[in-house]
Amino acid sequence: MLKRVGNKEITEDGSVIRLGDSVFPAPFKSGLEYASPARGTWNIVHTGMLVPETHEIFVCAASCLRGVVLTAAEMDAMDRFSTVEVRENNLLEGNLEELLIDGVSDIIVKLGQKPPAVLVYTSCVHHFTGCDWKVMFGTLRERFPDIDFVDCYMNPTLRKSGLTPDQIMRRQLYSLLKPRKTNRNAAAIIGNDLPTNKNSEIISVLKKCGMKLHEITSCKTYEEYQEMAESSFYISYYPSARAGGDELEKRLGGKHIYLSYSWDYDKITDALNRLEMLMSENKEDDAFESLNGFVKEKAECEKAFDEALKLIGDTPIAIDYTFCPSITTVAKALLEHGFNVRRLYVDSFIGEEKEEYNFLKEKYPELMLYATVNTKSRFMAPTGGSVSEKWLAIGQKAAYFLGTENFVNIVEGGGMFGFEAVKDTLELMKEAFLNEKDMRKLVQIKGMGCGCCGE
Repeated sequence: MLKRVGNKEITEDGSVIRLGDSVFPAPFKSGLEYASPARGTWNIVHTGMLVPETHEIFVCAASCLRGVVLTAAEMDAMDRFSTVEVRENNLLEGNLEELLIDGVSDIIVKLGQKPPAVLVYTSCVHHFTGCDWKVMFGTLRERFPDIDFVDCYMNPTLRKSGLTPDQIMRRQLYSLLKPRKTNRNAAAIIGNDLPTNKNSEIISVLKKCGMKLHEITSCKTYEEYQEMAESSFYISYYPSARAGGDELEKRLGGKHIYLSYSWDYDKITDALNRLEMLMSENKEDDAFESLNGFVKEKAECEKAFDEALKLIGDTPIAIDYTFCPSITTVAKALLEHGFNVRRLYVDSFIGEEKEEYNFLKEKYPELMLYATVNTKSRFMAPTGGSVSEKWLAIGQKAAYFLGTENFVNIVEGGGMFGFEAVKDTLELMKEAFLNEKDMRKLVQIKGMGCGCCGE
């Protein structure tokens, strides 16, 4: 018979807090972390595969390799993926540089066809031991002058200081771009794992200004990827891509435009007008005429809010951070339109959420924050498979922790931005309210929408 070790029952203390009692940007204490089975967000393997025709090589300890190997296998991309195992004797003998150089070289020689570029992923052990990156990558470039090499990182120790692994990956994703003549009529949307929605106002603005659009998600060849370097503008709207856009501006000369994700009408309007103004100013024969009020789009959003509220009513709603770059702006908009948002599943907030966070804290202090990585979180999902009352979840983690089959199955914004993001999400909420999904089957699939990577 099993017996609990210790006298204390498991409680929610430390993993749940009222918004009114929380602090920005980290409402929960950092410590030992739990990873839920909700796996729809992308990882560094998925993202790296966006560069077409390239080969990924992970140089890591065997325990670290398990997850990335499974990711490559699940996305049917093992032909573009290899590993070099770091062992204890490599640390004791101090030959990590030699292991990486010879291991990567051996893999390249044995490939049936040499790739145009290789993404080499080092791990935390290379940082701990002070490996010489200049020697490692310099030697590889000398041995294979016809191959472009880029250093990528699988280093969880970077998560708490400086750029995160996700930010670094999105920056390195474009570091292979080589300078070329700038085309004033070309722009690139950067930093997204998922393609931008074709109905997005960003696309409409670019078309209106006669701009040729580049996006890594549509590149089929390495040459198509390289054509992105001709862009006179680099547009990002995913926070983790901001550092990469700034780096491109410095290195290639195109102007980086960052558009903050929001459901606030005024902020969306300002962002789109700023984008169009910059596009138009770049034209010699097409001056920017006037600001767009987006009256029609706002009216369509209000209609969508009314229709969704009429259907969903006071059904409790939970939103999690994997759904989009800023869940505070989504929560604020829904609450102000009468929806019953009760929970936010989030471990920390990003800097640009502070305004909405402060608003929610003042106006809706009873809104509950639930941690997703706290070790106690592993006990919070219903063991019976579902909650007693009907919940509508927006995001996979919220669906998992609630045990609900009624959820919006979108990760990382789903390529949505602007008024279209508002309308499309409300439509998805209506669909999720009416139709149940197999939550446990769907959330365990890694890298939702990453099928395009293996094409």
